[in-house]
Amino acid sequence: MTLAACRQSEEGRYFEVSGRLFEFNYRLARATYVVTLNPLRPMEEGQVAIASFENPAGGAPFVVKQPVWPKMRHITLTSPALTCVVKDKPYDVSIRIEDLNGRLLQALQTTLVSSEDQSVLPDRPLVTGPVYELNPELAGHPDGRLPDAQKPVCPKA
Repeated sequence: MTLAACRQSEEGRYFEVSGRLFEFNYRLARATYVVTLNPLRPMEEGQVAIASFENPAGGAPFVVKQPVWPKMRHITLTSPALTCVVKDKPYDVSIRIEDLNGRLLQALQTTLVSSEDQSVLPDRPLVTGPVYELNPELAGHPDGRLPDAQKPVCPKA
């Protein structure tokens, strides 16, 4: 009886959130959300993970669709580049796992909180190109800060 109860409680759970963080890439002057899912059972062909990331700048959330391949050890969902990330503010992420026909298999919710403010990033990427050449726009500004750089208009935190 106990074994059957354990199996039933796991039914409907395909993945668990195993990691979540803000990635601040100083070289590229970019912040992104990164959420990692671990499978709790074998994955099937045609499954897809759809993540909806809250937009720190306001407006529509960022939606990312990631195919789930049966032999993957984990799924990594990464948002597009973000602006207006505020330290210690919770941001919502919703994830849907769908089958080949678009039928919902599992819904997951999580929250990410940044330990840094986006202001730690430089105004422009420090490097460009495939071999990380120094960004010519930053000549004379090795810290990546430009005196007349336009900042994004962000909602009040």
